[in-house]
Amino acid sequence: MRTTTIVVPSKYTITHNSTMKHVKFLFGLAIALSLVACNKAENKVETGEAQEAATASSASTAINVDAANSVIHWTGSKLTGKHTGTLKLSDGVLSVKDGNIVAGKFVIDMSSLTVTDLTGDGKSDLEGHLMNADFFNVEAFPKATFEIVDSRKVENSESGITHQITGNLTMLDKTKSVTIPATVSTDGGFSAKTPEFSIDRTEWGIQYGSGKFGALKDKAISDDMQLRIELTGA
Repeated sequence: MRTTTIVVPSKYTITHNSTMKHVKFLFGLAIALSLVACNKAENKVETGEAQEAATASSASTAINVDAANSVIHWTGSKLTGKHTGTLKLSDGVLSVKDGNIVAGKFVIDMSSLTVTDLTGDGKSDLEGHLMNADFFNVEAFPKATFEIVDSRKVENSESGITHQITGNLTMLDKTKSVTIPATVSTDGGFSAKTPEFSIDRTEWGIQYGSGKFGALKDKAISDDMQLRIELTGA
């Protein structure tokens, strides 16, 4: 009788004269391994779907900032005195979950810059100077933005601060990270207020009158601007 040799991937050599039980065993083993592989793939898909569902159910509430009743107070100073004023928002939206701000962005209307400690020509002259290219260059950059990237709750603060909010402040086409303390309330509507904090205007390229860029000490304008923010929303 003629003998035929069959080579299988498992490196077993089986002759036609050998018992067919070996062949059946190998086919059975291959089918079992295929079923195990399919089972693992199905389990992997089920796990991914469960994770996706958990993420999707984590919802937050969108709050529109009331631009008409929100304001940014500013103070600029030098050796001989200081000036105060305000800026308004054009729009903004915040995402709040469980009393915590999780995201948000608001837009500052730089053309709304107002001096509040002067009247008449002194007021209009200073406003015009602050809006020109020496300072905020409002014609070229009419908007500034603050985009929240992180917000952390503060527990048991004696000053009443409830959050430390970190965001990217963009002015004059330059973006810098700023962390702001705030008291946030969501009871009976949304409100957020900050104590006075400062930013270094030269970080955004505003160098006019800065001692770091050649201004004489008695004529130098402080690099630090003091800001205080009041936001309301619904």
